Amino acid sequence: MPKPPSRPNKATSAASTDSTSAASSTNEDISPQENPGSATITVSAVEVPELTQEEQSDRLHLERKVERAFFEAGKALIELRDRRLYRSTHKTFDEYCLDRFGYNRSRSYQLVDAAVVVDNLQKCPQIVDILPTAEGQVRPMTKLEPQEQHEAWLRAVELAGGKVPTGRIVKDVVQRIIERTQVPNTYQIGEVCQILVKDNPELRGKGGCWAIISAVNDFSCSVRMWDSEYAVGLQYLKSYNYLPAECQQMQVICDRISRVYSSGLEESVQKFLEMLGKLNRAYLTDLEEKVLSLLELEIIP
Repeated sequence: MPKPPSRPNKATSAASTDSTSAASSTNEDISPQENPGSATITVSAVEVPELTQEEQSDRLHLERKVERAFFEAGKALIELRDRRLYRSTHKTFDEYCLDRFGYNRSRSYQLVDAAVVVDNLQKCPQIVDILPTAEGQVRPMTKLEPQEQHEAWLRAVELAGGKVPTGRIVKDVVQRIIERTQVPNTYQIGEVCQILVKDNPELRGKGGCWAIISAVNDFSCSVRMWDSEYAVGLQYLKSYNYLPAECQQMQVICDRISRVYSSGLEESVQKFLEMLGKLNRAYLTDLEEKVLSLLELEIIP
């Protein structure tokens, strides 16, 4: 029986045709790859108009406001504190600053002290336009007397080439001034001294407290108080000139207070113990002795 004639495979033929066509089309579209290094990039020039005299003045004014933000914040905090404008919502200035601005005690007083220093610098006739632009540039100068602050800032500006100096430059200048005015350290371990806060924000709240020398350094002493140990410069210490027996008695009192004192105590108890930490005598009264003994019985396990 004769074999029927085969029918052309249209699908295969069509696919082959399409493939050939696509390859032909692809070959026509592909061109030799260009070298990226020789490619030409066209950039349109955009003309930036110069600032007018009024715009330049506005820019300088706004820049100064940004630079003086820490100064304005410090001045505002001083007024809020001195006029007690926080009293309707908060018991203390510290609580108000933490709740309202997120500033802890240390940060609040850094801004306050910085504002005092900048205000003092503005009174110096030699200081005209170059003033601190950040609180960190001012912080080292809070340890100096007002006249020394003028000297330190002028010297720091000079070292910075007539520009606003960095905090590091100011700190180095201040350190040299402090070392220049230091007197030999004559304190002895075990000696009882009074804390003089003066302009040192790190000792705020410790003014008038007594402390016992635990280590003697070149220009400072390590002192022990009822709540902790501190490193204190010589200018912030004043000896009570107690007899050796009196110093030993104060050491005993310090040990007793330290054993019972903690931040978790009731406020009235804390105040009593802090009051003992400000005694200007080397003994306890009969009533003070009784109260302290009672606290020892109640608190010490």
